[in-house]
Amino acid sequence: MGTNGSTMLEPLRQGLPPIDPAAVSSSASCALPARYEAVRGARQFTKSTLGQWNLCERFDDVALVVSELVTNALRHALPADTPREREQEAPVRLHLMHWTSRLVCAVRDPSRESPVARESDDFSAESGRGLFLVDSFSDSWGWHPLAGTLHGKVVWALFRLPGGQP
Repeated sequence: MGTNGSTMLEPLRQGLPPIDPAAVSSSASCALPARYEAVRGARQFTKSTLGQWNLCERFDDVALVVSELVTNALRHALPADTPREREQEAPVRLHLMHWTSRLVCAVRDPSRESPVARESDDFSAESGRGLFLVDSFSDSWGWHPLAGTLHGKVVWALFRLPGGQP
């Protein structure tokens, strides 16, 4: 059926608005350790990747969404007994994909549980507002369980890019 990478992205593509997979001009991914410092690493990876793609002006919004998705994966998708030290295999992966007019951030984690946006009138509450921010700063978002031999899910957020940059 192909490599793990292509298998992993199938559920993601099914959940996105129709995009021709052949139109992906660039993609990048990084493995993140099961530690909260991984959020900083994810932001740095996002900054350097968007710089390579000449999308620096989108960094603030994209980095905020990436931070929330990675934080949610670390906080909610990993069992409490997951070692928070160095591991052989990083349980969370960040994927960035750039089409001509769209950018997608996808975070893979080992849990099949649906991400839940907590209803809260208290916008100062630290916990529970992550998906509200993802919804506010991205054009659309969703999630899908992984297919095949991969366990877990992918939570993605889509950003439309003005002017169809190459």
